[in-house]
Amino acid sequence: MKKTLIAGAIACALLSGAVMAGDLVVNGTTISQARIDAVLQTMTAQAQAQGQQVDPRLPEMVREQMITAEILRQEAMRKGIDKQPDVKAELQNAEAMTLANHLIKEFVRTSPISESDARAEYDKLKAATPPKKTYHAQHILVKTEAEANTIIASLKKGKPFAALAKEKSIDPGSKGNGGDLGWNDASTFVGPFGDALTHLAKGQITSKPVQTQYGWHIIKLDDVRTEEFPPFDSVRAQIEQQMQSQRVDQYINDLKAKAKVQQ
Repeated sequence: MKKTLIAGAIACALLSGAVMAGDLVVNGTTISQARIDAVLQTMTAQAQAQGQQVDPRLPEMVREQMITAEILRQEAMRKGIDKQPDVKAELQNAEAMTLANHLIKEFVRTSPISESDARAEYDKLKAATPPKKTYHAQHILVKTEAEANTIIASLKKGKPFAALAKEKSIDPGSKGNGGDLGWNDASTFVGPFGDALTHLAKGQITSKPVQTQYGWHIIKLDDVRTEEFPPFDSVRAQIEQQMQSQRVDQYINDLKAKAKVQQ
C-alpha cells in the first residue's frame, strides 16, 4: 500500500509539471515541455497499469531519450531518410493512428454512459438471464460398470456414501474428502456427468452408473441453490465499458457509411 501511495504521489508530480520545467532546444529545434509531459504521462500510466512503482529518475530519463531521438531525427532528415517511400508511409500511418486514437478518446470523453442508461441495460440483462443454479455433489469413480453397480447396491443397503468413496473411488482429487466436489455449475463437469447431476433431486443418488471418459460415476446431489443476479454496483463498470464499446463501434460505422472510398 505504501509503495502504491508513493507511486501515485510521484505520478501526480510528473503530470503537474512540478518535477521538470522548461523546453529543450537541440541544434535550434525546440522540444516543448508539452511533448515531454505527454511521454511522461504515457510511461507513468503504463507503469501504474502494470502495478509497478514509478522510477523517480523517469523525468530525466525521458528528457535524455528525447534529446537522443531528436539528434537522430535531425541526422535522418539530413540524409533524406524521411523522403524514402517506406518511411513516408510509416510516418503517415503513425500520424493516422495517433489522430484516430485521440478522436476515439475525445468521443468517449464527450459521450459518457449515464447511470440511467447503465441501469436500463442492467435491467435488460437481468431479465434475459435465466437463474443460475449451482450444485453441491459427491461422486465415486470406478473403472468398470460392474464395480459401480456393486457400489450402488451397497448404498441401497445403507452403506455411507462418503465411506464408500474413500474406500473405492479412484478420483484422487475427491477420494480423501469422501467424494465431495464442492459447489459447482453443472457446465464445469463433462457432459454426461453434468447432465445427470441436473436431473437429480436433493439428496438423490444416480440409480445407474454414469459413464464418462474417466470411468464410471455414482453421483449424489447433496444440495442445489439458485444464485442471484449480481447487484448493479458490482457490474456497473463492466456494463458501462460494454456500452461504451458498442457506441464507439456505432460511431465508427456511421463515419464509414458517410465516407467515399475509391479503389
